[in-house]
Amino acid sequence: MPELPDVVVYLECLRPRILGQPLDRIRLFNPFLLRTVDPPPSAAEGCPVTGLRRLGKRIVIALDPDLFLVLHLMIAGRLHWKPRGAKPPGKIGLAAFDFPTGTLTLTEAGSKRRASLSVVRGETELARHDPGGLEVFDADEAQFMAALRRENHTLKRSLTDPRLFSGIGNAYSDEILHRAGLSPLALSQRLTDAEAGRLFRAVRETLIEWLDRQRREAGDGFPEKVTAFRPEMAVHGRFGQPCPACGAAVQRIIYAENETNYCPRCQTGGKVLADRSLSRLLKDDWPRTVEELEEGRRDTG
Repeated sequence: MPELPDVVVYLECLRPRILGQPLDRIRLFNPFLLRTVDPPPSAAEGCPVTGLRRLGKRIVIALDPDLFLVLHLMIAGRLHWKPRGAKPPGKIGLAAFDFPTGTLTLTEAGSKRRASLSVVRGETELARHDPGGLEVFDADEAQFMAALRRENHTLKRSLTDPRLFSGIGNAYSDEILHRAGLSPLALSQRLTDAEAGRLFRAVRETLIEWLDRQRREAGDGFPEKVTAFRPEMAVHGRFGQPCPACGAAVQRIIYAENETNYCPRCQTGGKVLADRSLSRLLKDDWPRTVEELEEGRRDTG
């Protein structure tokens, strides 16, 4: 799912292309994309773009007079900038937004259609799409700690809860927790002030680092390789590979459609966290420490 760095770079690349330009036409290729009825998409056609903003992980295109297009890319939705009049490819093409300067297309890989487009009128209606999470770049350490400790959840769940923190998802939460040296299963209300402060700094440093990296990659073009799995990441999507900090094999916890990646040596004091399905299957054979894990690999190697 595109997260804060991805969405910000999308917006920065869209701004010189569509700000001040009229939205000539909206072409919908999948009826399930549109989640609102009134006003209809046709109400936005011919209206000039007056601004772009981010609401959590949502992209908002503001139009005069007082209309907003709200795009939620979910897991597999992606934006592409094409020559004017271009049609999105095949079954993955969901919509196209035509401007005098070019066409913004929306695609979604896979068979599930989760991405959405909402057309709303007025700031009050727009606010209904805001989950309300804290903007970490607008907050100080005390405000961050207050949001973190509002509810007692695991750090992984807290960071990815859009009602608590804005724009952080599965990928960057893994990277943040690795940088902070904290377990994804540590409880938010049990952190010391020192640990919470370390997490606050890790959030900002990680997001800034990836913002800068993606800005460099996009350059004057448009981001076409938005993905949650990047070889430069420390732990996310790197199960079984060596941690860049200590060399221990990166571990994971799988729950439903989500996966948490972490380094047992850097983050959990050498403890291998139990994956519900695998630990239930392996029972007493489940390795509980880095040493047991590495010993098991030597025995089977």
